[in-house]
Amino acid sequence: MDCDVVVIGGGQAGLAAGYFLRRAGWDFVILDAQSEPGGAWRHTWPSLRLFSPAEHSPLPGWPMPRQPGLDYPTRAHVVDYLTRYERRYALPVHRPVHVDGVHRDGARALAVSTDRGTWRARVVISATGTWRAPYVPSYPGRDIFTGRQPHTVSYRGPEQFRGHRVVVVGGGNSAAQILAEVSNVAETLWVTRRPPRFMPDEVDGRVLFDVATRREASRRSGSEDTGGVAALGDIVMTPSVLEARQRGVLHAHPMFTHLTRDTVAWSDGSEHPADAVLWCTGFRPALRHLRPLGLRRHHGIIPTEGTRSVQEPRLYLLGYGDWTGHASATLIGAGRTAKSTVAAITRQLSAQHTAGI
Repeated sequence: MDCDVVVIGGGQAGLAAGYFLRRAGWDFVILDAQSEPGGAWRHTWPSLRLFSPAEHSPLPGWPMPRQPGLDYPTRAHVVDYLTRYERRYALPVHRPVHVDGVHRDGARALAVSTDRGTWRARVVISATGTWRAPYVPSYPGRDIFTGRQPHTVSYRGPEQFRGHRVVVVGGGNSAAQILAEVSNVAETLWVTRRPPRFMPDEVDGRVLFDVATRREASRRSGSEDTGGVAALGDIVMTPSVLEARQRGVLHAHPMFTHLTRDTVAWSDGSEHPADAVLWCTGFRPALRHLRPLGLRRHHGIIPTEGTRSVQEPRLYLLGYGDWTGHASATLIGAGRTAKSTVAAITRQLSAQHTAGI
């Protein structure tokens, strides 16, 4: 099966790429491992909220409708939006298709091998995100601790921790949102590697994107670095986090140094009993399918110019975070990065066509 472009991943970044590929008139497919639309949003915990209002979280072409009565849309609302978006633009999504690997197929194509056959394309866009690659740091005693140690990826709600002693690890948005609701039903202790930095109450996802965009413009012009989003803080004050602050829950302790059979412990000999340690410690790019290309990585990141792989110019990476475009792991950021990515692909393929390649 031959086409101009294969997009791997049918979440928000893959759909945004599909929108612009359709507009550019290229022959393309989107291969998605999920059985239904919605990407990673389908697998997050039900109470998860966007960090910005619906009107500030669009994919290209069609703004996300507001969710009645809520400023910050729920996970279910986002899944519904992505499902309807895919259908609205009749994007050629094939699912479930599990990609085994991307291989070089001569000088003109890349071959994408899957459990449903092999697609050959002049360009591949990898848009698999991070949800399938949860990260849990290594701490002494993790293997002897007798309590539960779930990661954010398996969290489904606070009821599983009712009446328990729960240590929540992590200083980001997920940790703060999960702490906010688990603390309503359990005894919680919040630990972070550094003191958590809360953003001003009025900051949401749109502000974050605009700040990141201005920082990049300053960098390109040679102006003084403004610090970007990092200068604002790490945690958006969503309604549940604001409520937790009012209850006095948002008090973080220094990170423990090791675990025992039933506690977390620090180097000064102090301990805290725990029935569960909930690791809200983030994700890594899900790039296992790119291993056959033998691309070198730096701290797990494939070197890129924009979103194009430096080592394999027929490969583009979309939606993995700031290294593949400012705020590209957000809805609005994925759309803006997809636009520039498809523009670059169009120049590349058009040049090949002109040259008769």
